[in-house]
Amino acid sequence: MKGKLVLLFLLAGAAAGGYYGWQQWQARQAESAPGGGRRGMGEGPVAVSASAVKVEEVPLLREGIGNVQANALVTVRAQIEGKLLSVEFREGQMVKAGDVLARIDPAAPQAQLDQALAKQAQNQANLANARVDLERYQRLAASNAGPRQQADQQKAVVEQLEAQLRADEAAIASTRTSLAYTTITSPIDGRAGLRQIDAGNIIRAGDAAGLVTIAQVQPIAVVFTLPQRDLAVVPAALARGPVPVDVIDADGKSVLATGKLEVVDNQVDMTTGTIRLKAAFSNEDGRLWPGQFVSVRVRVGALADARTVPTPALRRGPGGPFVYVIGEGEKVAARPVVTGPQDEERVVITRGLEPGERVVTAGFPRLSEGREVSVLPDPAGTEALPVAPAQRQRGGPGSRQRPPGAPPGGRNAGTPGSSPAGAPPPAPRP
Repeated sequence: MKGKLVLLFLLAGAAAGGYYGWQQWQARQAESAPGGGRRGMGEGPVAVSASAVKVEEVPLLREGIGNVQANALVTVRAQIEGKLLSVEFREGQMVKAGDVLARIDPAAPQAQLDQALAKQAQNQANLANARVDLERYQRLAASNAGPRQQADQQKAVVEQLEAQLRADEAAIASTRTSLAYTTITSPIDGRAGLRQIDAGNIIRAGDAAGLVTIAQVQPIAVVFTLPQRDLAVVPAALARGPVPVDVIDADGKSVLATGKLEVVDNQVDMTTGTIRLKAAFSNEDGRLWPGQFVSVRVRVGALADARTVPTPALRRGPGGPFVYVIGEGEKVAARPVVTGPQDEERVVITRGLEPGERVVTAGFPRLSEGREVSVLPDPAGTEALPVAPAQRQRGGPGSRQRPPGAPPGGRNAGTPGSSPAGAPPPAPRP
């Protein structure tokens, strides 16, 4: 009798526990109902974001890396030795060709020039006297009043003095050149770098660092590389006309500068299998600096009337890439597609979709073939679904806890590029 009572109490406890568990399950289901969060796996439509298939022109791009180079880079050095009297530029200043950069003490070259001028005047006087003597000796020799040998010797003296005058003129030109070198000017238009020597020091022509470097930055060039496989398209694009080239900022999206392709190198680098290219940029805003490493994007053509969908819409399964298409009755179907060029924002669909069809872009974890969906009012069609209140209570945004009714899976379930849980792999269409 005592054993039967124990058994009866155990059965009653089990029934009470089962009833309590059933009530808790009902409470969770009520919480997941409309107004309380997400529905269960088999209850009502699944909330998704969607986007229509667009028809647009898609540029064909090639991306590479390179570095910015000045169109001209000059190290300004002194051409004579002397004391540096003054430096007449500011570091970082934009200078024009012919602008005075510095001055060297001109005392020594000026003295040499004065000496050469005096020597020239002396030889000019000697030449004038020698010519008078030559004319006299030639008249005497003509009348046999004087020896012809004396006239010939005087003629040689005149020729020597004439040669000496020509040497004096060359010496004067040389000293004048040295005197001009005491004023150092900019050879090109560009930006001055850091000063390498201060006023008061002795500057020499052999100084390796020189006075300053001048870099031509407007316009400026970018030298970059592309894989050798692009030899099939880049020269052909250049032959058709100007090829736009963009320099991309570090964020990978914004454009720092836009220029045009100038030249493709005449050989492939055998060690890297790449080709070198050079593009020119006006650089009026000065955003490109010599030596800067940059990412480059080259437009080699365009696809007209291409069908595109947002990149998040593309899924991959055992049968290849596919998308979820929203059909009649707001039900989805997995459809295999053939893709073309793609980037972070959009992908070209060459076969499998028609313009205007809607594809799912977010909300994949609970999708399956033939499942009814409810499209969220999201114009972009690419935003992530909001976190349900019940999920926020349990773990908050980013919690790894699986909400009730969600399909089993790891933390990568539903991420782009993975097959949605519960969705059969799409079979290729004939």
